Amino acid sequence: MAEDLPNLDGVLGAVGPRLKALRQQRDTTLTQLSDATGISVSTLSRLESGQRKPTLELMLLLARAYQLPLDELVDAPATGDPRVHLRPVERFGSTIVPLTRRPGGIQAFKHVIPPSNQAAEPQLKVHEGYEWLYVLSGRLRLLLGEHDLILTPGEVAEFDTHVPHWFGNPGPQPVEILSLFGPQGERAHVRARPAGDKSKS
Repeated sequence: MAEDLPNLDGVLGAVGPRLKALRQQRDTTLTQLSDATGISVSTLSRLESGQRKPTLELMLLLARAYQLPLDELVDAPATGDPRVHLRPVERFGSTIVPLTRRPGGIQAFKHVIPPSNQAAEPQLKVHEGYEWLYVLSGRLRLLLGEHDLILTPGEVAEFDTHVPHWFGNPGPQPVEILSLFGPQGERAHVRARPAGDKSKS
């Protein structure tokens, strides 16, 4: 049975690079992470470089800071494995499924948003980045600056997230959307017509 057990040295050895990639993906400095967890900067640096083995206590503090399940911090897919292991998370009543695992660059997610609770007032937010939304099913309400829009299946919206925004479900049925999010203004490139089509519109 021992041969069926995972290579623990390999698993522990992969934690450091994963922690570093996750921190960089969140655009967080070691000092900021130290302030959030109470772990010293030197310990965090040694964890990321592999000079210190992760302990359960340290990993629990980091999992709380990153708001991720503990196994997300240690269960990185094998290099070259093209499969995406989907682990849905619940946030603000919605189910969010990450569709990409690579750190940095554009990230893809599927959102399943339950019917609206009209008692809650939308809270617009701003942050670094650029977002692209595609409605798979249901109706999506998007508040973007001064605009109040309803998107239906097949419709797309893209916007700079420095603009105050909020999106949610205005109807009695769940809504499913795909979202692409790029940091610091990195945006999706949408081709208007097939490559090689030089005809003028």
